[in-house]
Amino acid sequence: QVQLVESGGGSVQTGGSLTLSCAITGDISGSYCLMWVRQASGKGREGVAAIDSDDITTYTDAAKGRFTISQDRPKNTLYLQMTALKPEDTAMYSCVVLIASRIYNSGGYCSSADSERRNYWGQGTQVTVSS
Repeated sequence: QVQLVESGGGSVQTGGSLTLSCAITGDISGSYCLMWVRQASGKGREGVAAIDSDDITTYTDAAKGRFTISQDRPKNTLYLQMTALKPEDTAMYSCVVLIASRIYNSGGYCSSADSERRNYWGQGTQVTVSS
């Protein structure tokens, strides 16, 4: 079983920075993808950034140039460094791990057609950006 616990959210003003962390417990060795997914109030979920087991990173256009995703394997931790925050970045941010073969990592999100794929989600951490 894999468990994910996010931290680091908070309230900042426009232009501010935050770094989110996601502590990962359990075995995610092999082929996997770690993602940050956000959901604003009243809206659907959207990918933000993804990093896979080959250390390939992808971002949505909204995150590109402002956010940086990284993983610290010895610490089993995923990070999202966010700079130049905007009010439209306000959302609940969740970390997600996809464990599967044949992972497709593009545009800040990973998917797989592997019938034995497994997804695990954290509870999320709130980010609020005020103007």
